[in-house]
Amino acid sequence: MSSLEISHSCFSPETKLPSSPQSVEGNASEPSRKDEDEVEEKPKDIIRFTAEKLSVDEVSQLVISPPCGAVSLFVGTTRNNFEGKKVISLEYEAYLPMAENEIRKICSDIREKWPVRHIAVFHRLGLVPVSEASTVIAVSSPHRAASLEAVSYAIDSLKAKVPIWKKEIYEESGSSWKRNKECFWAAGD
Repeated sequence: MSSLEISHSCFSPETKLPSSPQSVEGNASEPSRKDEDEVEEKPKDIIRFTAEKLSVDEVSQLVISPPCGAVSLFVGTTRNNFEGKKVISLEYEAYLPMAENEIRKICSDIREKWPVRHIAVFHRLGLVPVSEASTVIAVSSPHRAASLEAVSYAIDSLKAKVPIWKKEIYEESGSSWKRNKECFWAAGD
């Protein structure tokens, strides 16, 4: 069974991504490397929605684990164009209770299919300028195949099942709400 961390930093400004602890050699209060490796690390599912800029490095650090030789990442960024229109930003909205629940299900599905250790799924809400990350998914596993396949499954499932809506904002001619072609509820349209 995995633990779950959910943060709504867009609604709670004091919530920040955890930073890496400082390492001090020779400090008796810190466990030795041998002690860290011997302690069984519980698998974690870390889910976060935020209006703050995403840090790929911080997300990848959250899933690093001593018994894992692979960390795979997917980073979705805002591109500057769509069908000949110049895009200046995207705007995301989500129904958070359902979005969190659906991502939990995706994490559970991943754990049934692949031997992975930690999973992190971060998604921006609000405005996301061109070239900034709107989604960062990170998965650690003992070997690369599992984490690569899990990351691919995670983004495909997120786009198909999670209630997150995207509006493209154009340099000229306003904006347009977009649906994911993978979205199950939009299949009949």
